Amino acid sequence: MEKLVIDGGRPLSGTIRIHGAKNAALPILAGSLLAGGVHRLENVPNLLDIGVMLCILKGLGCRAEQQGETVTVDTTTLASSHVPEDLMKQMRSSVFLMGPLLARFGYVQVYQPGGCAIGERKIDLHLRGLQALGAVIEETPETIVCRAEQLKGADIVLDFPSVGATENIMMAAVLAKGTTTITNAAREPEIQDLQHFLNKMGARIIGAGTDTITIEGVTELKACHYSIIPDRIVAGTVMVAAAATRGSVTLQNVCAPHLTSVMHVLKRAGVQMTVCGDIINISCAGRPKAVERIVTSPYPSFPTDLQAQIMVLLALADGLSIMKETIFEGRFKHVDELGRMGADIRTDMSSAFIRGVPRLYGAAVEATDLRAGAALVIAGLAAGGRTVIEQIHHIDRGYDHIETMFARLGGQIQRFSPVEQIIP
Repeated sequence: MEKLVIDGGRPLSGTIRIHGAKNAALPILAGSLLAGGVHRLENVPNLLDIGVMLCILKGLGCRAEQQGETVTVDTTTLASSHVPEDLMKQMRSSVFLMGPLLARFGYVQVYQPGGCAIGERKIDLHLRGLQALGAVIEETPETIVCRAEQLKGADIVLDFPSVGATENIMMAAVLAKGTTTITNAAREPEIQDLQHFLNKMGARIIGAGTDTITIEGVTELKACHYSIIPDRIVAGTVMVAAAATRGSVTLQNVCAPHLTSVMHVLKRAGVQMTVCGDIINISCAGRPKAVERIVTSPYPSFPTDLQAQIMVLLALADGLSIMKETIFEGRFKHVDELGRMGADIRTDMSSAFIRGVPRLYGAAVEATDLRAGAALVIAGLAAGGRTVIEQIHHIDRGYDHIETMFARLGGQIQRFSPVEQIIP
């Protein structure tokens, strides 16, 4: 297995362009199945999850390829609504295929989705939403089959503002007969991006970004060209890394309004920031300050996908910080790994108590999931000595060559394959 080797203790500096959002690109790629034709998507990151989704689209009969940050999907040859089991289990986001395939074919068979092991992630809200639109669902421990001769608009109230469920229902409802209203919808920027994409295809959707989304069904959609929004989680990761290493970094191609909660926490920690259009400059010359309490919650609150990363900064802060995780109950697996590097963190149920230490130390650690892996990269960049990170395939699911990204900012970070010798 490949590994990352980091010689830390150097402040990051320079300018970096943030790539497109994985969590926007994946549902949009799934949404391309709603219309026959050639879709051209720009600003698509070159990630493991994107590669898996393209393989799934090919397995369904589409022609799909990525060149740089441009993806072309030709859905005119789409011939199947049976998602391959081996690919579906590699990535939870494959569940997005249910809505568009059901709307297009009236039938879809998928397998229980995979993804990072960060706690229980039921898809019951997805299934209930599709049922409300008229789908008949047969579920086994391994498979899910949905059938519907004609989806019909409905009023759907989500028990929790699930991003995936909101997006799946949106994609199914665009070809349903009548009007669908989603109440308590998720408000994430990626949902707004999906609305813009679907509307460019000819859908009639309003309300994304609020807690009520209304979809007026249409009979047909058309293929289109579209550009994906910047990745706010990657941007947040770089911002935290700049602060943790006491560096100064300029981020380009960012959407500052998507990062309001993150910037608020960083300012509380004493980090300096300036914003000008799609450019953010971030610097932290001294030791960060503890933040009394941070609670992860659905957008626009602090994102669970940055909880692990910000914990590294708090582990180096002056004082005691408290982090409460309300989204995924299994998202503190990075705590033990940070402990190997000298962090002083204790957990109690869904809360972590972080007593800052003056410095972290390099160690051999393991990425247990995508965001935990990103946190360990930040810790390695900030720590004194050498850090070796195993299981980095998790990191590749959400960051386009993270070692190259941070090397451009002066980080001493390299990727090694099993046959390559690590230089002392």
